[in-house]
Amino acid sequence: MSELRVEVCTGELPFADLAPNWLRLHRSCAAATPFQSHAWLHSWWLSYGTPGRLRVHLVYRGEELVGAAPLMRVPRPLPALVPLGGPISDFTDVLLHDAYADEAAAALTKALARSARGALIDLGEVRGGAGAERVHANWPGPKRRLTDSGCLELPAAGMDVLLSRLPANRAQRARAKLRKIDALGIEQREVPADEVPGALRTLLALHGLQWQGRGVTPEHTRPRFEEHLARAVGEMTRHGDAVVTEFRLDGEVVASDLTLLSPALAGGYLYGAHPDLRGRKVDVATMLLRAGARRVDGSGRSALSMLRGNEPYKQHWRPEVRVNQRFLLARRRTVALLWAAALHAGLRRRAGDAARAWRRRRDERSRPAAGSSAPA
Repeated sequence: MSELRVEVCTGELPFADLAPNWLRLHRSCAAATPFQSHAWLHSWWLSYGTPGRLRVHLVYRGEELVGAAPLMRVPRPLPALVPLGGPISDFTDVLLHDAYADEAAAALTKALARSARGALIDLGEVRGGAGAERVHANWPGPKRRLTDSGCLELPAAGMDVLLSRLPANRAQRARAKLRKIDALGIEQREVPADEVPGALRTLLALHGLQWQGRGVTPEHTRPRFEEHLARAVGEMTRHGDAVVTEFRLDGEVVASDLTLLSPALAGGYLYGAHPDLRGRKVDVATMLLRAGARRVDGSGRSALSMLRGNEPYKQHWRPEVRVNQRFLLARRRTVALLWAAALHAGLRRRAGDAARAWRRRRDERSRPAAGSSAPA
């Protein structure tokens, strides 16, 4: 058996050159999500990275890449090594080749312990079953496991199965909505890779119209976000790791959806819909879900993920909540950083719980009393 060796990539060009090896590793890791693809991570670094902070840890068996931890060093709010991908990525992880997962995880853990020095290793938004769990289990120093964001998931099944999960009256209404969509003549097509940049501009324009006056996520309006998506998704589409679907009515694109794909899941990442569809009583969420269900049915994937966020329209389909994990790893001399990060996370969680409780009380006070009429 070849001895494992570890390298640390700190340069943008060497990171770019890893693409072929990284793709093979990504394909050999059953737990990998689309957010660990080279196309996503390298594009993110080009748009959001800070020169001099890249720390991509690589484990080789001979010339074969069998493990990778795509990290960067940040000085604030605490000195730490954190995953590439930032807030726009719903999952982070390390990659471990399924055939060599134990030995690759052991080598990666030792390398990370050496690299940490005066910094905390902070791995957030880790999906259950991910490779980072092995690193956490192997870690020789102080460590903490915290809860992170909740993600909503449905089984990777056809629309008939998803409808069967609903109460009979709700399933009947959903079927009626689908019949209305079909009666309007809305057509859909998957966008080829060379048309993806233009299709994403259309998607983002529709997304802005959809949220106009209701507080669109600011990052979604910034040029760097569009540039990142155009680079990453174009390449991911060529490799089967993403698909942009356009919905047309009378020849015009009225809705567009970006779904990211991996062997484990299909995740609805971003969509846009023209406000005129509301006037036509089109249930866009149901239309998109049917497209996603058709895509994953029989694909061998385990989940149709709605990713992070607990929007009411997602709850209509009775999804299961999968809570991401956050792993804090320290050395003895940096244990104070670990406890500071854990304390900060606890305070933020309590503040979030208090804000949600306040909103619930506000909404309950604003509801009309039983037997009364709602204001016109």
